Amino acid sequence: MTRSTPRPIPARVRILAAILAVACVGLAVVGSVTFLVQRERVVQEVDHRLLAQVEGLRTLASPPADPDDEPASDDGATTASEIFDIREYTSIDPYLRDVVASFVPARNEGSVAVIDGVARYRPGTFSGFDISRNTELIDRAIAETSDGDTKTGTIATADGSLRYIAVPVTMAGDDREGLYIRAVDMGAELEPVTAAMATYVIAALAVLAAIGVVGWFVTGRLLSPIRLMRETADAITIADLSPRLSTQGNDDISDLSRTVNSMLDRIEGSVDVQRQLLDDVRHELKTPITIVRGHLELMNPGDAGDAASAREIGIAELDRLARLVEDIDLLAAAEGDSYVMRDVDLSALTARVGELVAVIPQHAWTIEAHAEGVVRGDQDRLLQAWLQLADNAAKYTPAGTPIEIGSSLDDTGARLWVRDHGAGIPPASRSRIFRRFDRAHGKRTVGGSGLGLAIVDAITKGHGGSCAVTDTPGGGATFTIHLPPAAAELPAPVRAGDVLQRETSA
Repeated sequence: MTRSTPRPIPARVRILAAILAVACVGLAVVGSVTFLVQRERVVQEVDHRLLAQVEGLRTLASPPADPDDEPASDDGATTASEIFDIREYTSIDPYLRDVVASFVPARNEGSVAVIDGVARYRPGTFSGFDISRNTELIDRAIAETSDGDTKTGTIATADGSLRYIAVPVTMAGDDREGLYIRAVDMGAELEPVTAAMATYVIAALAVLAAIGVVGWFVTGRLLSPIRLMRETADAITIADLSPRLSTQGNDDISDLSRTVNSMLDRIEGSVDVQRQLLDDVRHELKTPITIVRGHLELMNPGDAGDAASAREIGIAELDRLARLVEDIDLLAAAEGDSYVMRDVDLSALTARVGELVAVIPQHAWTIEAHAEGVVRGDQDRLLQAWLQLADNAAKYTPAGTPIEIGSSLDDTGARLWVRDHGAGIPPASRSRIFRRFDRAHGKRTVGGSGLGLAIVDAITKGHGGSCAVTDTPGGGATFTIHLPPAAAELPAPVRAGDVLQRETSA
């Protein structure tokens, strides 16, 4: 029992997941940075407030000789030395009691005075909160100020997270150690920031939900051409190559649809050409096979003359079949080859064709014009096409009539022509004589397969050119190969079969 392959995650889901992941990371980073910045700002404000309110307590151990020399707080906050005349106190008890009573804590603040490790005084107001029973805070403050320096810090207790400052207090003539502790409830101070972040989280979730909904429809719309492309590809069969994609718009998907349609056109043209070729070959092979079979069936083996006649007819038909196969092979090579494009000297090409056609019997060959210049093309293929035109003229022109060849070159390109003085080509037949197995008069000529002009047409279109047939003055036909000028560049490599397929599909 084979296990079914798990269906992959659709591209629409993957794209939407990537968008949501990026958006989520971005919102999380922005929210985290905002929270940290706001929290740090609140912490700095709390530290500033704590330091400002108890700044004067740090000078109690050695008060200045002149109270006017004591530095004032630079932020306008009231200090202990500005309220009390330290010289009036001889013990730290009354001084700490007055300090605790005078520095009224704010809503989220608390204070306590500690003497020899015992909490002695706390504010009598209800504006703050009581920290006199918070042993964790008091013990930590005592431990940290054992060296006599003021300390600040944060501690997590049962009362919440507290930001505190601990100021040691000593006084001459009093051996006891005093400690003033002031703390701020950071949870309460950060409550606006926390509420803002909670609002931000809710808004971020709403934004992600909106991105998800909008992204689902947008990605579906963007990917619909690809879905249509898949459906079209599934609908295409070897029997029906006609389905095409919609090409509305100017985006990348539309360009891809046009490219796929162009590819489908070429494939359909190639399949049509192959079908036509098979139909034509099947039709052409029926006649010689029928002829050979008929003569063999009617032949009298005992009659030497009848056997010799049947043998002669069979060999002739087999020779014609061999020429047909050879021409089909030439046509396939002309349509499938990649042409080697280089500069071709027209004068030298014309002279070479003149030398080769001179040996074709029963006609007087003349070179009437030599073009001076170059054309872009494959010299061997151009020579093959030109000689094929000459051979076609020799076959379909009465023996003894002259045939002229020539070449010309102008701004529109080069022309290679062959002019005969035979029966000519009817105008109605000139558009179809370059098709496979088509003949101008619909009759079979001995030695012809009907593929010669198709080979010429394939080679010419492989060079980006065209073939034409015109009347020869005085009677006959002039076959012309028109090639583009040398400056016109063709896509490399050029395949004659592709050009022929495009023409067929058009």
